[in-house]
Amino acid sequence: MLSAAVSFIALATPDIALGQSAGSGANASAGHDLNTIIVTANRREERAQDVPIAITAFSSQRLEQQNITKAEDLIASVPSMTVGTAGSGSRDAQTITLRGQGAAFQASPGVVIYMNEVPLPTATSLTQQGGPGNFLDLENMQVLAGPQGTLFGRNATGGAVLLVPRKPTDDFGGHIQVGIGNHRNREVQAVINAPLVKEKLALRIAGQFQDREGYTHDVTFDKNRDDVHYYSGRIGLLFRPSERFENYLMAYGARSRNNGAGNVHNQFNIAGLKGVGFCVDAPTVPSGIQVSCDVYRAATAKAKALGTRATAHSLDSYQEVRAWGLVNTSNLDLSDAIKLRNIVSYHKFKVGYLYDGDATPFQQFDVGVPQARLPSGYRNGVPYDHYRDNVRLFTEELQLQGDFLDKRLTFTAGAFLLNQKPDGVQASSQINYCPASMTGNPAACVPARSYYGTKTSSKALYAQATVDLGLMTPALDRVKLTLGYRYTWDDISGFAEGYTPAGANFRCASTATVVSNPANCRIAGELKSKAPTWLIGLDYKATDDLLLYAKVSRGYKAGGFNSLSVRETTRTFQPEYVTSYEAGFKSDWTLGDVLAQLNVNGYYLKYKGIQRAASDFNATTRASGVQILSSDARIKGVEVIASLKFANNLELSATYSHTDADYKNYTFRPATAPVKDCSGQTIPAGQLADSSCLPFQYVAPHTFSARISYRTDLPGTLGALSLYANYSHTSAQYTEAFLLPEVQPDSYFKSFGLLSLSATWSDIMGSNVDVTAYATNLTNKLYQINNTHVFQTGSLLSSAALYGEPRMYGMRVRYNF
Repeated sequence: MLSAAVSFIALATPDIALGQSAGSGANASAGHDLNTIIVTANRREERAQDVPIAITAFSSQRLEQQNITKAEDLIASVPSMTVGTAGSGSRDAQTITLRGQGAAFQASPGVVIYMNEVPLPTATSLTQQGGPGNFLDLENMQVLAGPQGTLFGRNATGGAVLLVPRKPTDDFGGHIQVGIGNHRNREVQAVINAPLVKEKLALRIAGQFQDREGYTHDVTFDKNRDDVHYYSGRIGLLFRPSERFENYLMAYGARSRNNGAGNVHNQFNIAGLKGVGFCVDAPTVPSGIQVSCDVYRAATAKAKALGTRATAHSLDSYQEVRAWGLVNTSNLDLSDAIKLRNIVSYHKFKVGYLYDGDATPFQQFDVGVPQARLPSGYRNGVPYDHYRDNVRLFTEELQLQGDFLDKRLTFTAGAFLLNQKPDGVQASSQINYCPASMTGNPAACVPARSYYGTKTSSKALYAQATVDLGLMTPALDRVKLTLGYRYTWDDISGFAEGYTPAGANFRCASTATVVSNPANCRIAGELKSKAPTWLIGLDYKATDDLLLYAKVSRGYKAGGFNSLSVRETTRTFQPEYVTSYEAGFKSDWTLGDVLAQLNVNGYYLKYKGIQRAASDFNATTRASGVQILSSDARIKGVEVIASLKFANNLELSATYSHTDADYKNYTFRPATAPVKDCSGQTIPAGQLADSSCLPFQYVAPHTFSARISYRTDLPGTLGALSLYANYSHTSAQYTEAFLLPEVQPDSYFKSFGLLSLSATWSDIMGSNVDVTAYATNLTNKLYQINNTHVFQTGSLLSSAALYGEPRMYGMRVRYNF
């Protein structure tokens, strides 16, 4: 497999960590050159080709050419990565899965997003990190694959995404950019860099606004869902009072408010609806709350007739995000060899949303219903009374770095602290199982109400050192040994009050008991865990252009609190652990006038305690909820990145990955109804079922991307022309957490390919004006990014999907000064 992949990519050859722009922080390309981005994967600036880590890095120019403005735009452009909304009804909850490792419902992310070396705050009810606008004015973006538990703040098993904003410089300049596009897209971006005191104090301010109509029309409310409307900004202040001290203060903020996700209905579970007494088929005559099952079939038929870019909701969906934060980084050179760093941050993050989970006029699955005791019916624009997620985050990191013996011995050591807690009331209202005959009836379908909160505290000590073994014997010259160790202490506690009004009283969600005071429905839990993570690596710089490396690393991701638990034993869930074995090479080649790069790595993961969310039912209390399952797996794969650059400024690039993931131990107990398991038998509710044959969740076995870019200077003062094309392909992926496809239909994303183009005419007639035309998903490919996974008997008896963006095209005009 490895040799086949290498041969294939060597023919298609590509570039990823390439393409510098002015001020990008890397050595700018001058003429016929092939320079890689300067990355910070080891918490110090290094050339990407010299770092023994699987890195996919994007320059600011590459991000603009490919129109990458959010995590979803990275689909198939990063080896072994998939991006989706992880079963939620929020398009902003873009969850990254890398090498099969992501986030389960209520669990912390498996791939952590960092801004200026600080993890962004994480939502509780959604697997969402940060708000919109994070990709504004970046110097570069780096994706690090595999456990990064030694040097980076928050433990994760899958990897890290590093967003590196542009710092202020000593040169005055900036740009103003306006853009228009289809779906009435309007956008404005402005950046100004100003030296306030020469070589001492510099300021950089960046801001943007985007407003775009949605592309999924809700015929019930005559609104376009899947729209975009947000503001974001960032301010950076760089202070250098002396050659030995530097302080960089960055502040950011964003606010988004849109019409919510345009979920599209797939089907109802008719057998399940019959089972709960909601509908009957002839010759049985409906009675009581029953209707003919043809009523539900007609709703499905209407959804199919509307197509995939229209829907009919029972709830006026919306999504709101508010985020802001401060990050202060101080660097003090204690000597020429030793640097002391301190990074402190404070963030606030709020998310509010409503969505229609079954995506029909019925209230079968409505999340975030406005007001505590009233169903939404067909109300339009009713404000929600509390945010679903409302948290504040504080982090502090003290770090010491050293470079000795002409950088043949380097080390980094430090201490890290993270505290995230609720910053106000977090609440949700939800209607499940409202019969079609009672939709919109305030007396019949009363929303369940819940209040909840989770507090996360994480502390860690870490150290990592790299030594050139040539210091001991010339025979080992250019062979480096890296040893890293980290110990983390996590404390996660939470509470939840879930209930449904029952006359003058309240029925508790966790116990199904009736109480007069909803505060008596409160459940609470706390999980304390601690674990070492470590790294042992060898790399050999065989020549100046060839790096060989091998390493073994240990990753850990904390467990958490289960706010939807219905039994004492499931109120918390345990951590995940992964041991990663990896080897690869990074190489640069000269083939006549052609410059080439080829990077290949293979990995094998032992993944234990995998967190998977599943439905639960307490037969004693008759309460329904959620449990977090645990499983073990083995994951192996190969990743290839390659590039060619010709003397005429033509570049060809490609990436390829193959991921093979298999569960080794995965069992669960069906909550309310028998299910078929991997043995081929039907397992009764409450008995042990085997899910080890399931395809691995959110893993695309094959991803591939290819791109071509060309730049040429036009005659005289006409300027320069840059052309760019990118094609990415993702193979089919399974999205269900614990059930077989015959039990949970609509649980596959079909394979798809996306084509994007851009053309830029820069410095037009020497005017400092650039004009860019672009198109994404040029072929208008229909592809899914979410399934609801609640079709099965005992769950919410419906299936709906969320689709990716259709063809988008437009033009941007930028004035540089």
